[in-house]
Amino acid sequence: MTPQARRDDLIRAALDLFGSRAPELVTVDDIVARAEVSRPLFYRYFSSLRELQVEALRTVTDGLIDGLAGLEEGPPETRLRAAVRGLIDVADHYRAGYIALLRGGSVIATSETDAAIDEVRNRAVALILDALGVSEPSPLLLLTLRCWTAVVEGALLSWLQERTIPREALDTWLVDQLTAMLGTTAAHDQSRTFT
Repeated sequence: MTPQARRDDLIRAALDLFGSRAPELVTVDDIVARAEVSRPLFYRYFSSLRELQVEALRTVTDGLIDGLAGLEEGPPETRLRAAVRGLIDVADHYRAGYIALLRGGSVIATSETDAAIDEVRNRAVALILDALGVSEPSPLLLLTLRCWTAVVEGALLSWLQERTIPREALDTWLVDQLTAMLGTTAAHDQSRTFT
């Protein structure tokens, strides 16, 4: 196995474990057992458990960005629904890792993971602006889109932990939330309309 393939295998093992428990509860011994490698081999690729945790969580954020990048062609609502569906899929696939990334007070949170989360948020805002055909957003529109990304994050965290509504209803509800927010913003923003 190439060094990069072995490194990726260790990250995959960590993410598999994050699917059943929070990252801060996963040990080096758990990871090497899952990857079927020795502890010394683990430390050849990662200087610490923390480094692996950050890399694994970075994989989650990269997956979120990739999910956003795969927008369908068509009207804005269709494209937004597809993007939200992609976010739900990735968040669900990396459930524990996603929760650890966004949960307040997580021991995994670092300036690097915070920067990765901000990158996902900025990408989401840029894609929505593109879908709306807006190249120069007003300050109020930017505020609206940033607030909506917070709604999405909060909704996904709750949904991943509680599963109180069907998955099929989640993306529709979130896009409807954005539509309502854009309508309200348009009523208060004299500089343009974008609904």
